[in-house]
Amino acid sequence: EYMLDEMDRALHDSLCVVKRMLESNTLVPGGGAVEAALSVHLEEYSTTLDSREQLAIQEYADALLVIPKTLAVNAAKDSSELVAKLRA
Repeated sequence: EYMLDEMDRALHDSLCVVKRMLESNTLVPGGGAVEAALSVHLEEYSTTLDSREQLAIQEYADALLVIPKTLAVNAAKDSSELVAKLRA
């Protein structure tokens, strides 16, 4: 019974997302997409610097990848493969 209720709720939520997307004609990426993109851009930017700021920016970029990595692990996916694809 519990599993059926959860499936019903998940299906309802999915349909509501599609409905809202069609109504507003916009889509906001989720699942760590923003954090991953920001991490890639910060990595690229950090290579233009020659100071300690470069190390700080690189560390911050790595820290941003914790969110997509955690989501990948929770979805039973390989987080290392995900990061490699994001950086490619």
